[in-house]
Amino acid sequence: MARAILMQIRPMTREDIPAVAVIEQDVYPQPWPPRVFFDELARIDRVYVVAEDADGIAGYAGLLLVEGDAHVTTLAVSPQARRASLGTRLMLALVDAALERNASHLTLEVRVSNAGAQRLYERFGFAPVGLRKDYYRDEDALVMWATDIDTSEYTERLAAIRQELR
Repeated sequence: MARAILMQIRPMTREDIPAVAVIEQDVYPQPWPPRVFFDELARIDRVYVVAEDADGIAGYAGLLLVEGDAHVTTLAVSPQARRASLGTRLMLALVDAALERNASHLTLEVRVSNAGAQRLYERFGFAPVGLRKDYYRDEDALVMWATDIDTSEYTERLAAIRQELR
């Protein structure tokens, strides 16, 4: 059954963690336990957001900030909510949060087999820079970076992505 249209992206709260944990279990072969989300929300150098529609939490994403760099720690969309641009909207929220905190660069790891996620990240200017062997226990990770996100060129990239969503 298709989900309702996205209503909002907002900061994740402790009350959201049970719903986030369900998506985590559905999406990842080695899901984070709920305790990790509680711990992450307690940190001042982290940003976590959820995508919420009329049916509840449809996706979530997180960011770790270290000096001028921001590291995407997680991004997941419920299988029932895919193909509704939620991944793009969540990435926009993370990039906005990184920029608000004066980050100049973004980085992340993604499964080498996850071509769909890699395409999403490439839209945001991420390029592969290396490989982390066995990062996911059962698979290597592609390391990707988007540099100079604090430039006018990157602002134009974000504007084009936002325009496509309208």
